[in-house]
Amino acid sequence: MSTTPVRPPDAKAGKRHRIHPAWWVAAVAFLALLAAAGFRAAPGALMIPLHNDFGWSMSVMSLAVSVNLILYGLTAPFAAALMDRFGIRQIVALALILVAAGAGGSVIMTASWQLLVFWGLLIGLGTGSMAMVFAATIANRWFIRRRGLVMGILTAGSATGQLIFLPPVAAIAESTGWRPASLLIAAAALVAVPVVWFVLRDHPEDRGVLPYGADPETYVPDERPTVGAAKRAFAGLAFAARHRSFWALAVAFAICGATTNGLIGIHFIPSAHDHGMPTTTAAGLLAVVGIFDIAGTVFSGWLTDKFDPRILLLTYYTFRGVGLLLLPWLLSDVVHPSMVLFIVIYGLDWVATVPPTSALCREVFGERGTIVFGWVFAAHQLGAAAAAFGAGVIRDVFGEYTYAWWGGAVMCAVAAALSFAVRRNRQTRERTAIPAEAAAQAATPTED
Repeated sequence: MSTTPVRPPDAKAGKRHRIHPAWWVAAVAFLALLAAAGFRAAPGALMIPLHNDFGWSMSVMSLAVSVNLILYGLTAPFAAALMDRFGIRQIVALALILVAAGAGGSVIMTASWQLLVFWGLLIGLGTGSMAMVFAATIANRWFIRRRGLVMGILTAGSATGQLIFLPPVAAIAESTGWRPASLLIAAAALVAVPVVWFVLRDHPEDRGVLPYGADPETYVPDERPTVGAAKRAFAGLAFAARHRSFWALAVAFAICGATTNGLIGIHFIPSAHDHGMPTTTAAGLLAVVGIFDIAGTVFSGWLTDKFDPRILLLTYYTFRGVGLLLLPWLLSDVVHPSMVLFIVIYGLDWVATVPPTSALCREVFGERGTIVFGWVFAAHQLGAAAAAFGAGVIRDVFGEYTYAWWGGAVMCAVAAALSFAVRRNRQTRERTAIPAEAAAQAATPTED
């Protein structure tokens, strides 16, 4: 690891940026995450039209979504290592193309196994290659100051995508058909590719600057990788697996995935439909979750910069569990004030867990934190996949989702306890902190 502080090439030039390049990189990363989120919002809105068109059961379609979620998670740690090895924009551009191929190619489906290929394999690999680890990579490389806030903003990109795509996807699927809705998702992913290619860069040094908020006198960049992506990913897992904190974070985040993407994200619309609520109304409610998710996640990032992340996680999982416990009594054929309250609270809490979880990974595991977070996120998606498939089976067996919601509430209590059991690393926390005056000086960096 290098121990020599690094200055940008033109540190003595005296020129100033009005906006630090890190913010432009973060903005384009947000756009890419937003575009990839198109499919994240789609399955719940498309499952009923697919059932009506092909007669496929909820279990079969849930299995395809589960394959997607598993690949979405298991790709993440390797994607983090691939970004380290080959570059961010190359991996992100390829990922968006895979999402477009999966969404666009699904319009030619004639058999249920093809759903596993398009929804599961292609879109799973594409979205997994630029999931939360992409946000963590941008936040950790380009920011010292405001890192938690940026992680929150980027995480909200997926929620913003849900907000933007879910209502038109649901409306198009109901009025015109699920195929035009799928093509809309494919087009959005393709539009983002050239922007990503021309703006994203791997490191601040590539633009001749330091990370936002870095002290020019003391900043030391992380060592650049020299080994293969797979080896780095598995080495990160082997290192993390020796720590109890990793298992606490991984299991808690698996429960996070189960109670968001797996349960509410996939099965809220079909469950509301079971209670007589129109699909477009239920999709609108899920989109409102996206509105409050944006606010909740950004605010959570701000809180993560100021408070113990473990306390935040304890709070988030507790509120989520209470919401799931009450959900069976809230669903009906119309939207009542109690349902609106559930949507607001669940939206604020949706992925507010991400900034504190990412911060704990960085704090506990240091420079390996991003790859470790990739494995923690893999657990998140394994939990989501298990819940997505399990809830579909519960619906087919019992004719309703009540036991799925109650099971999620119990799991949230477990996640709250595990999160608070994580041991913080004081030495890493102190090493990444910067003096207030250095942060103020670094807020306006030199020009490239």
